[in-house]
Amino acid sequence: MPAHPGRQMLLLPCAREKRLSVRGPFPAISRGSPHSPSFRSGKRRRTQAQDLSDSGLTHPARGIHLDGITIHRKDSERVAWISEGARGGIMLISHYLPLVNMKRALLSVWNKDGIVDLAGELRRHNVAILSSGGTGAALKEASIPFTEVSAYTGLSEMMDGRVKTLHPRIHGGLLGRRGIDDGVMQAEGILPIDLLVANLYPFEEMSEKGLPLEELVEYIDIGGPAMIRAAAKNHKDVAVVTDPSDYPLVKDALKTGGFSADQRLLLAKRAFARTAAYDAAISNHLYSLDAEFPEVYTVQFRNGRMLRYGENPHQHGAVYGQSGIAGSEPLQGKQMSYNNYLDLSSAAGLVREFSEPAAVIVKHNNPCGVAIGEDLANAYIQARDVDPVSAYGSVVTLNGEVDRELAEDIARTFVEVVAAPAYTSNALQVFGKKENLRVLQLPASKRGWELRSIDGGLLVQDTPIYQEKWEVVTDRDPTPSEMKAMKFACRVCAHTRSNAIVFADTKRTLGIGAGQMSRVDAAKIAIEKSRFSLAGSAVASDAFLPFPDTLEVAAAAGATALVQPGGSIRDKEVIEVANRLNVAMVFTGIRHFRH
Repeated sequence: MPAHPGRQMLLLPCAREKRLSVRGPFPAISRGSPHSPSFRSGKRRRTQAQDLSDSGLTHPARGIHLDGITIHRKDSERVAWISEGARGGIMLISHYLPLVNMKRALLSVWNKDGIVDLAGELRRHNVAILSSGGTGAALKEASIPFTEVSAYTGLSEMMDGRVKTLHPRIHGGLLGRRGIDDGVMQAEGILPIDLLVANLYPFEEMSEKGLPLEELVEYIDIGGPAMIRAAAKNHKDVAVVTDPSDYPLVKDALKTGGFSADQRLLLAKRAFARTAAYDAAISNHLYSLDAEFPEVYTVQFRNGRMLRYGENPHQHGAVYGQSGIAGSEPLQGKQMSYNNYLDLSSAAGLVREFSEPAAVIVKHNNPCGVAIGEDLANAYIQARDVDPVSAYGSVVTLNGEVDRELAEDIARTFVEVVAAPAYTSNALQVFGKKENLRVLQLPASKRGWELRSIDGGLLVQDTPIYQEKWEVVTDRDPTPSEMKAMKFACRVCAHTRSNAIVFADTKRTLGIGAGQMSRVDAAKIAIEKSRFSLAGSAVASDAFLPFPDTLEVAAAAGATALVQPGGSIRDKEVIEVANRLNVAMVFTGIRHFRH
């Protein structure tokens, strides 16, 4: 029979009331499956196993039932009996049999949310508790019986609590292999610990408070990670819980007789992920004390979810993250795709630039329509009409509550995603008729370092708070209306892929040229795509103009004002052309490349 990774196959002859030793874990199989054994008396056949979920097995606390055959388990000896009703032949016993039956738990947590309730549930199921420090104080206050770690180890806490669980009786209880190390454990007075509930000193939280290093190091947990790693290493015999969100899993295990092998492995994965993230936070912070970026940069994201595919169907994709856009999932509609997340992140970044009612429509990671208005409905209509062709299949973001009227306007065009901070119930009813439309609640921004993978590594950058210095460099000052239009265009241009040129009036974009190798080509595309007159419009460029040609093309289309970072060796030549064409020009000193 083919080997099953991490599993053992037990071949059992079916016989009335025969007592059999059970070793595991074992794969499960049901009678009558395509892979069932042949039930012929006196013959042993090997067979492929099925998953337990397909087997029809039930798992009461002390037995498993299959088509009239009840297999009883005696926890202390891991022994099984086959009851009357079994026909002759071969059966395979499920891996569900060898549960870790909790007899002793060690509780040591900084975050005490839910710990008293969990401890009470453990005691109701006759689980002995070891604890110390603040956790012990919380249990004592709640009148929950427990044994002090120091009383068990015979060693008092010392060094202001730095040393309390670092003891062979603790780590031996976590690391001791049942059936292998029993003799050593008995000789040394080490009791097995079946469950560890531990979370860590809040280094990540405290490191953000600007504490001096000599204070911050006291929030570096030593005993906690050591215990968690020990328990996770020995997950075959020990369950380890590092997050209060997993306490319901413990309670369920108490009701069903213990943790399954799959559950213990899952908890071990989460435990090692937690200690990895903790060590990474410490390393990154210490490096940051004398360097803007650490020599070794470690980052970890949780809540990974598989996507239908990546950018293209032949690519695999997943999204990781618990907050911001990465942590967002639809209120309705299809699963978010890789490209949906990319577009939504771009759209959200831009719509957050505005305090006025604003609508942003994004297609292929670039804005195709942006507008502000007296209300959201007006802003959306104005944004959509900038480029209605590109709005088809787009991502729409808004910065206020969506009502029924606005929902109906949006629903008239096929869009992939709608995101807003809030929706009325009537709006959701309208969207509900579009079963494939993804509707998300726009989350608060959660920005950090920007990460981009490259061949063999990672590019990392930050975006510090910056101050644009708007300087009029032409003979003519811009009018108040031109200045307002330039500021609007500049906001949009900063969120458009380079090379980028944006034409705008005071309330909406008029033409957008994005992602071009030549800046003058970006200007020509913006002009060609515009559905409105560009007379009196303002133009924004995400980088300096290396030649006057972009300015000349924009002026010929009707633009009367232009904003750019400046900094070219030909700035003087460009300024002279602007004066000749009577175009007011402003330098900001800040480039906004988005490659």
